[in-house]
Amino acid sequence: MKRKLEDLNVDQLVLRFAEIGVAQDQALLYDEYKKFKRLFNLMNEVDQELRRRGLEARMALLRLFNHPNMQVRLKAAKRSLGVAPEAARQVIEEIKKSQCFPQALEAGMTLRNLDSGLFKQD
Repeated sequence: MKRKLEDLNVDQLVLRFAEIGVAQDQALLYDEYKKFKRLFNLMNEVDQELRRRGLEARMALLRLFNHPNMQVRLKAAKRSLGVAPEAARQVIEEIKKSQCFPQALEAGMTLRNLDSGLFKQD
C-alpha cells in the first residue's frame, strides 16, 4: 500500500520527486505521453506538499541539482526558482548549453520565459 505524501518526511519527498523525474525521462524517451502526464501530476503533488511545509522543505530540492539524471535536475531547478533563483537558473543554463534534448529545449524555453517575465518565480 502506498503511503500518503503527508506521511512522508522531507527526505522521502525529495527521493520521491527524483524517482518521478527519472520515470518522466523514461516516458519521454519512449513517447509515453499519457504516462508522462500522470507523472507530471504526481510531481506537482510532491511539490505542493513541499510548499505546504515551508521554505526549508522547498530548499530540500536543491539537493537534486547534482542528480545524475538531467530531467530530475531540470525539474528540481524549475521548482526551486522561487527559493534559490540564482542557483536554479545556473542549473537551467547548464542544461540548455548541454544540447541534450528534450531537456535542453525545455531549459531554453524556461530561460526565455523568465527573461520576458512570462514565467514567474514562485
